[in-house]
Amino acid sequence: MMTFSELLQKRRAIRDFEEKEVPLKIVEEILQEATLAPSASNNQPCRFVVVQCRKTIKALSDDSKANLLQDNADKKIKLNPDYVTFLQNENFNVFYNASCVIYIVGAKSVGSLDVDGALAASYIMFSAAARGLGTCWVALGANIRDPKLRAELGIPDSCRIVAPIILGYPKAISAPSERHAPDILRVITEAR
Repeated sequence: MMTFSELLQKRRAIRDFEEKEVPLKIVEEILQEATLAPSASNNQPCRFVVVQCRKTIKALSDDSKANLLQDNADKKIKLNPDYVTFLQNENFNVFYNASCVIYIVGAKSVGSLDVDGALAASYIMFSAAARGLGTCWVALGANIRDPKLRAELGIPDSCRIVAPIILGYPKAISAPSERHAPDILRVITEAR
């Protein structure tokens, strides 16, 4: 069993996966551990949608790509030109052909949903890494608007997607990128 420090080192953003499927039992274990994440007032607002159908994952990718490109064209958002090129590529899958996508969703009315969802996402990522699995938070995959796809996902209009997390067996785990020292603005201690 790895130490917490080792787990922090092993958790990397993975975008290249083996063809191997992640057993649903393991996904359920990961989600059970994600429910341990803290949330504002212990409200536990996050809900999860698991997609393990490659055809559906491709349809979700295509819908999200089309919506992002349309929003960019309508000047609702400004995408990095490199992203535009990727999104215009018919063969590019925003989920990097992962065998599993976990959507973290919750009620639009919950003010702390972004923070609560980010904490749940972190727990998913660490739980997966502890099992030798790879993950990546793919914000480009959150723009699902097709009513049929949303219905298939079971996401009501009162809810929104906070985080799409891809999950799978990594082909490789890269070394951590170089990180700078903490930028501590100030330390205030008791006067002695």
